[in-house]
Amino acid sequence: MNDSVVIIPTYNEKENIESIIRAVFGLSHSFDILIIDDGSPDGTADIVKRLQTEFPERLHLVERSGKLGLGTAYIAGFRWALARSYQYIFEMDADFSHPPKDLLNLYNACANGGADIAVGSRYVNNLVSVVNWPIGRILMSYFASIYVRIVTGLKVKDTTAGFVCYTRKVLERFDLDAIRFKGYAFQIEMKFTAFKYGFRIQEVPIIFVNRELGVSKMSGGIFSEALFGVLHLKIDSWFKNYK
Repeated sequence: MNDSVVIIPTYNEKENIESIIRAVFGLSHSFDILIIDDGSPDGTADIVKRLQTEFPERLHLVERSGKLGLGTAYIAGFRWALARSYQYIFEMDADFSHPPKDLLNLYNACANGGADIAVGSRYVNNLVSVVNWPIGRILMSYFASIYVRIVTGLKVKDTTAGFVCYTRKVLERFDLDAIRFKGYAFQIEMKFTAFKYGFRIQEVPIIFVNRELGVSKMSGGIFSEALFGVLHLKIDSWFKNYK
């Protein structure tokens, strides 16, 4: 078993799944991969099972029945990883919007740079590093992060980023049962909770590339959850004791 595992939630990612697995396994650092598949009807899980015969010790699969939400997929993955000896636990999309090579930079930020959490950031250094997104979506995401920072006091510039490395001690500190959100607000809640606990969060610049294959899972409901969820997070934090 390696010291690092990359958790990749999937739903109908047959066009991308084999390529992303091979890209991660081709990196200079040895990462394990955990696929959390929410009953993809396109056969995504079958492709993973075939590849498990090629990578029996490094490729793992958890199958769930139906779309249960991004946040719950990651929580299931965190529990799976914590039940084993992984020290660095990653979140990553299957569609290549998160460049696999940048896993190495996130890993180095935590393993060698002293970060407790490393975030692959689209908005660090006053730049917007996004390719092939409509301008409206870029503006929505960018100003949503500004809104989150104003409301919560969080210092992270890319608050909704889903390309993240957590050190084991961070996830061990969290009450995973208390994480309430499923969409973009899940990513904000995880960072905000870590911030309140006093963990060191480091942003690592990436170039985010919109998917070329498959269908985006973004919806208006997910964005609304983030918009109003931030207010709930802030208010709830007034009544919590972060030790």
